[in-house]
Amino acid sequence: MNRIAGAIAMMAAALILVGFLAGCATPINWQARVGVYTYDQAVMDYVPPARSAKLSDGSTVAEWMTDRGQVIVTPGPYVYGPAYYGRGYYGPVYGGYSTTYFPAQFLRLTFSPDGKLRMWKEFSK
Repeated sequence: MNRIAGAIAMMAAALILVGFLAGCATPINWQARVGVYTYDQAVMDYVPPARSAKLSDGSTVAEWMTDRGQVIVTPGPYVYGPAYYGRGYYGPVYGGYSTTYFPAQFLRLTFSPDGKLRMWKEFSK
């Protein structure tokens, strides 16, 4: 019986470790990629950008959506209707709700005319 309990405990610990490691994403150090990373590499890593523009100096500005925005509506605390005095009746219960908005996340990369990363910016809108 102890061997089975030990095996279950080891299996549970392994699953927790795998779940923890899967949830830990290493952020990209864009500053280290300035002057090295190219537009072609960005297209291979992120697919063609959602928006891009060629500037008059020959540089390219490209924008990718990295996380889609969403609205989450959840039931909130319930609010009671007007009280009916004298009889203890508090009227109908009206349901409330709560709305939370998470904006979309974007990555904007600016490449010099030779195709190397010049500037980067992460933002939401």
